[in-house]
Amino acid sequence: MTRLDTLSLEDAYEKAVTHATAKTESEIITVTEALGRIVAKEVTATKNLPSFDNSAMDGFAFNAADAGKHLSVQRTIFAGEVPEASLSEGECYRIMTGAQLPSDVDTVAPIEHCSDVAEDAVTLPADIKPGSNFRKKGEELSAGDILFQTGHLLRAADIALLSAQGIMAVEVFRRPNIAIVSTGNEIKEPWERANEDEIYNANAFGISALLKSFGFTPTYVGAIPDSLEASTSFIATLKRYDAVITTGGISMGDADFLYDAFLANGLEPLFHGISLKPGRPTMMGTMGSTFVMAMPGNPLTTMLTVHALSIPVLYKIAGAQTVHHTFTYAEFSHDLKLKPGRTNIVLGSVENGVFIPTRNNKIGSGMLTPMSESNAVAYFGEEIGSVEREDLIKVVLFEDTTRAAENRTLNRR
Repeated sequence: MTRLDTLSLEDAYEKAVTHATAKTESEIITVTEALGRIVAKEVTATKNLPSFDNSAMDGFAFNAADAGKHLSVQRTIFAGEVPEASLSEGECYRIMTGAQLPSDVDTVAPIEHCSDVAEDAVTLPADIKPGSNFRKKGEELSAGDILFQTGHLLRAADIALLSAQGIMAVEVFRRPNIAIVSTGNEIKEPWERANEDEIYNANAFGISALLKSFGFTPTYVGAIPDSLEASTSFIATLKRYDAVITTGGISMGDADFLYDAFLANGLEPLFHGISLKPGRPTMMGTMGSTFVMAMPGNPLTTMLTVHALSIPVLYKIAGAQTVHHTFTYAEFSHDLKLKPGRTNIVLGSVENGVFIPTRNNKIGSGMLTPMSESNAVAYFGEEIGSVEREDLIKVVLFEDTTRAAENRTLNRR
């Protein structure tokens, strides 16, 4: 069996994302279902925002030429009214936040900046600038402006914006069909009874939860049988999926046959091995229109490599304009030695702008509790052999599901 050259994490990442093919099937859904979905057709504004001049606060609406004067209050304008211009000389309006400005006024004075405030009269501030404290029609958006480009990931604020435009349906890409597959005779499902020689299937359910946290809807399809013939037949049934993520059975030194079974089904491998700790045995490739991601079997390694590599690939398949994880900067908490010559993944927690390595980076790839104890991860390039206290590093927060326009997560000196 031919083995591929081991790639750097950066090269593996670029190769995987480049070869992942975006799906084009779309559907129209309501905005109540659109959170986390990806726009398939450019969305434009249907009306000006705001659609009329309106007051930014409670106060008094008047002509700027009357600043500093004592004026009579003609009437009060409430939000929801369509007022007509009706001021006479020496008059102003009392106005509420969000209420429409009549055409005969151009400035609003906040009530707290006025003096001699009475039910029927007020003295306006003399130093107020003309045009203050009102929102001008169309100052935020004009009808026809582009709201969202194709590939935009819809967030909560985007749903509010669509609703403000009276847009209750949006065309989005269909979510990719993702299969999650386990390997190993020793694996038991959580609802089964496991003896001391067997282990529960943490990987499949952990991966599933991780993918769901990023808006995907994976399907756990079971375990690959422990024989080459049965595995080959099982994998043939996975070609209807857009992406397949497997765990275990892919280590280059193992006497297993997952890789051969994929090759027998027409797999075109992109790489099989990354210069990465943890995550070296990771394999990715294409099997017809199905993107295959074979992850190592150790639970911590599986979760970290799925987060680092599979999530961006799946966003590319899903049609997202931006696929990279968002990063932030944090100070490193203390000096730490690393092994150069490979990319090192360091789990940790960001607290008050400081990144603290989990358990001082003394963790095993088969563990799960360190991942549960962490809220962030940092990647250190192959040339880095140490990190010093107060070094400013890039970190990726696990709970941040927004996308950034650009992200190179490796820390380099």
